[in-house]
Amino acid sequence: LDAQGLPVPVGVPGELCIGGLGVAAGYWNRPELTARQFVPDPFAASGASRLYRTGDRVRWRHDGVLEFLGRADRQVKVRGFRVEPGEIESALAAHPDVAEAAVVARDDASGQQHLVAHLVPAEGRPIVPETLRAFLAERLPEAVIPSEFVVLEAMPRTAAGKADWQALAARPCGRPTATAEYVAPRTPLEEEIAAIWSEVLHVDRVGVHDNFFELGGHSLLATQMMFRLRDLMTAELPLRVLFERPTVAGLAEAIVAGQMAAASPGDTARALDRLEQMSDEE
Repeated sequence: LDAQGLPVPVGVPGELCIGGLGVAAGYWNRPELTARQFVPDPFAASGASRLYRTGDRVRWRHDGVLEFLGRADRQVKVRGFRVEPGEIESALAAHPDVAEAAVVARDDASGQQHLVAHLVPAEGRPIVPETLRAFLAERLPEAVIPSEFVVLEAMPRTAAGKADWQALAARPCGRPTATAEYVAPRTPLEEEIAAIWSEVLHVDRVGVHDNFFELGGHSLLATQMMFRLRDLMTAELPLRVLFERPTVAGLAEAIVAGQMAAASPGDTARALDRLEQMSDEE
């Protein structure tokens, strides 16, 4: 049902409510909780019948299967978007490298909320953030793809045996783990880009092969970073270039290529001379 207690169409998320003879009278000695979760059943002939509001968000699929999307009380708002962590967890769990997944929202170093995926790998299978990010991109909007992936040996659990989201959210923050080995910037342009990334992402050290999104970047930070880069570019570089070439080295190459394409023949020759000088200086 939707927020007004009306059935939602196929494919639209709503809260799972249960009616019929199997519904209990309420919670033992908890009248306030009973009044909130056990509500009058508008679909029953008897006015005394009750619906139990489960708090689970689900949707009917076109094949008649009821798909679980997560808990209604776990909804979070990240960068203006309402996010269902359970939906992301289900998508991650569908990957063969993932045995278990739990997604929480937490503040980054700049105070902005971002999504962190905690993963227990399937036996003998490594977790590669770039692979999982591409896998999720085929199934979910970019805004709800976690910016950080944390590998765990085992998932912390509550006394009821469920994933302990509060314990995960309270884990100490650390520098996001990049999959590439650190290589220092090799040219003045790479140094400028790395310095901007370091400020925008609040990361102490950025290597030329570090991935912007694996370091905690997302679309909003990407826009801020590209705005900061404008002073280094003589040609406009669209935001999609960062998604196609999300490393310092890749972005530097794209900037140089864009400058070459926009320059006059004389400018191109001077730029090539300057690149040769920069190589000689290195």
